[in-house]
Amino acid sequence: MADTVLYDVSDGLATITINRPEAMNAMNVAAKVALRDAAEAAAADPAVRAVLLTAAGDRAFCVGQDLKEHVGLLMQDKESGTSNTMNTVRDHYNPIVRAIAGMAKPVVAAVNGVAAGAGLRFRARRGLPGGGGARLLQHGLRGCGAHRRLGHVVDAAAPDRPEPGRRPAALPRSIGAQEAYELGIVNRIVPGESLAEEALKLARTLAEGPTVAYAALKESLAFGADHSLAEALEKEDELQSKAGSSEDHTIAVQAFIAKEKPKYLGR
Repeated sequence: MADTVLYDVSDGLATITINRPEAMNAMNVAAKVALRDAAEAAAADPAVRAVLLTAAGDRAFCVGQDLKEHVGLLMQDKESGTSNTMNTVRDHYNPIVRAIAGMAKPVVAAVNGVAAGAGLRFRARRGLPGGGGARLLQHGLRGCGAHRRLGHVVDAAAPDRPEPGRRPAALPRSIGAQEAYELGIVNRIVPGESLAEEALKLARTLAEGPTVAYAALKESLAFGADHSLAEALEKEDELQSKAGSSEDHTIAVQAFIAKEKPKYLGR
């Protein structure tokens, strides 16, 4: 992977680190390509049982599109009469979202600062929707391990807590970590100095867990968001049968009977 994104696999855990702290981890083309490749590599690698997504530095997780580079590329398109720059959603952001959301393994995001635009879920602040946000917010997208402030998130919940995504996406605002937690955008807040340790601990716990069952749960939730109750129940039956025939299920049952801690294999 390029040095704009670092990729490491150890003991079943893939750690993906956006590595442009000097630019608040803004996504230039090199970073988008590297992040896409890293996410797809983690998704495809049978040795990877969980993924930790984080970023370098202590100012920002990711502020979204690198607008300095973006403006230059737009000018090049204008001069050449092309529109290559606007293919970035198709070529970069969509594959990244598909890899992270679709991989059959849990993903923990350690959000170490500002998360804005593409760094959160889409670039509505800049007039460029994408990254799956229009769908994900409506189904209560949740991250993990946020601290400090999250930026430029859609104003996603009215005072009486209706479904996320019901207030105008055209009127974004910055919110803090506590409000992000209350809205269900993140599911744990920890002090900044503890973030790396707590995120790693959680990710390793997941990597050592029954990852076949985790994959089934992830698929079940994604399927249920777009299908009827009857269809969701059929899907759950299918996934239950698949998980029940796994080695991990046998290990879990045997460990329960023996009153021992199970040691899952991820298969």
